[in-house]
Amino acid sequence: MDSEMAGVQACDVLIMGSGAAALCAAITAKEAGLDVLVAEKTEVFGGTSAWSGGWLWVPRNPLAVRAGIVEEAEGPRRYLRALLGNRANDPRLEVFLENGPEMVGFLEDIGAMVWRDGNKIPDFYDHDGAAEGGRSVTAEPVDGRALGPLIDKLRPPRDVLTLGGMAINSGADMAHFFNATRAPASMWHVTKRLARHAIDLAIKGRSLQLVGGNALVARLLKAASDRGVTLWSDCPVTDLIVENAQVTGATLRHHGRDRMITVRKGVILAAGGFPHDPTRQKGHFAHLDKRAHASAAPITNTGDGIRIAETIGAQIDMTLVEPAAWAPVSQVPDGKGGFKNFPHLVDRGKPGFLAVDSHGKRFVNEAVSYHDFIKTLLAVTPEEETPEAWLICDHKAQRQFGIGWAKPFPFPLRPFLRSGYLKRGRSLRDLAVKCGLPPETLEQSVTRFNAHARDGRDPEFHRGETPYNRVSGWAKHKGPNPSLAPLEHGPFYAVKLIPGSLGTFAGIKTGADGQVLANDGTPIGGLYAIGNDAASIMGGHYPSGGITLGPGMTFGYVTARRLAGLPVKGLDEASQDIELQRKEA
Repeated sequence: MDSEMAGVQACDVLIMGSGAAALCAAITAKEAGLDVLVAEKTEVFGGTSAWSGGWLWVPRNPLAVRAGIVEEAEGPRRYLRALLGNRANDPRLEVFLENGPEMVGFLEDIGAMVWRDGNKIPDFYDHDGAAEGGRSVTAEPVDGRALGPLIDKLRPPRDVLTLGGMAINSGADMAHFFNATRAPASMWHVTKRLARHAIDLAIKGRSLQLVGGNALVARLLKAASDRGVTLWSDCPVTDLIVENAQVTGATLRHHGRDRMITVRKGVILAAGGFPHDPTRQKGHFAHLDKRAHASAAPITNTGDGIRIAETIGAQIDMTLVEPAAWAPVSQVPDGKGGFKNFPHLVDRGKPGFLAVDSHGKRFVNEAVSYHDFIKTLLAVTPEEETPEAWLICDHKAQRQFGIGWAKPFPFPLRPFLRSGYLKRGRSLRDLAVKCGLPPETLEQSVTRFNAHARDGRDPEFHRGETPYNRVSGWAKHKGPNPSLAPLEHGPFYAVKLIPGSLGTFAGIKTGADGQVLANDGTPIGGLYAIGNDAASIMGGHYPSGGITLGPGMTFGYVTARRLAGLPVKGLDEASQDIELQRKEA
């Protein structure tokens, strides 16, 4: 980035935010020869991506193809049409499907990413065009020491989801932890991980075994830094500068000092949506009149990108089927009178668990997606009542899998019980009293569930009958259904669940190339939005895990190529020529 005059600096591309979508855009633009500045509001880089599972949904990706999973292009399109209805006509979907695999290959080819396949991860729904694998990728774990001093600027994993600050990867790594007391090989794996973590804490004060979203961001952050991308933390973007209907720069506050940045190509908004902006949520989050929203995204994601776009006439699309990526959340006492939000993404579908509403009745297939779990809770809760549920398990299940923040054996339960987070009852009736549930109703619900779960069946909600349900269970379970087991080994445990989210779906309306659209539908020159700042290309639906990071990173790649004047698959060639001529002029 160069200086043009006192107090004013210039670059080709300014990117607001530093999650995976933002960093992918930065790397792509830099590889194309552009001068790039990433402005991150907080002291650390990574945004919500660094707290995520790190999975991308990218159908027909190179890793699947190399593994022999070659599907026709129409497959994912049929699946999306079956779920999205009219929203499947969004032209951005075509751009995503055509460029997603190319983005994955590009980052791999330039050495920015080492990917791990998700070839056994099924889509959420068993609809036409669904796949039982081959559409997901994530980052290979990475040693944090590879980042050098940059490790101190990487957002650590979310503490309540870790073991003393050490994140556990999904898949085989997590399976070893669940099986540690049952198999010597798993115990050895866990012992090595914990020993290494103890050394890292002693030397560096944080985990250096980076997995999931932390590994994804770490690899992208290092690639951006190695290529000379300018990375500014503690640098909120406060306003956009517009001249002759064209965004020509922005004002920033870098380490408390106001700066003006002029841009030669454009600004990309990637600030993480509005999961902690109650004003924006008002009127769109139906449960807000009963309780505050409990998002698992960083508290600093307050809708800044959407706000500054709106001030210059950008169109905000709040008409999506669902405004956010819902998730059941339990509130962990932080010891200071507040709470931290724990998203229940793993435990609900395991054998030995079930969920009931505030009346003690089952209301959902517990192994459905986290999004559908809360959609169902909101739908079945009477308007005059506060939406909440209880996740319940028996002693055997808790000691093997844990329940929320309450860790499995050998971790003691006393701290979780003492804080009030975890409820325990010697019997179901005792548990019901402690949770404020009708005792007879809870006993009847569990008795009815147990009668069929012993045979691996759930006639009431059909749990375990889809590929996603079964993957959410426990493959080593000895029963006929990996997701089902009766609750019969007391004492019994429960954790209260409330509506929360992993992020927002509603946001800035963009064109097929990611360019921000004004209220009259025309593009705003020089302004793009990606990630959760842009309205989701899925229209508020949640077809599969990774439908935030996959499209987010793909449009980071697409918008950067557009700003560099490079061709993009799936976009009208004539419009590309016009845009290229404009940039050259």
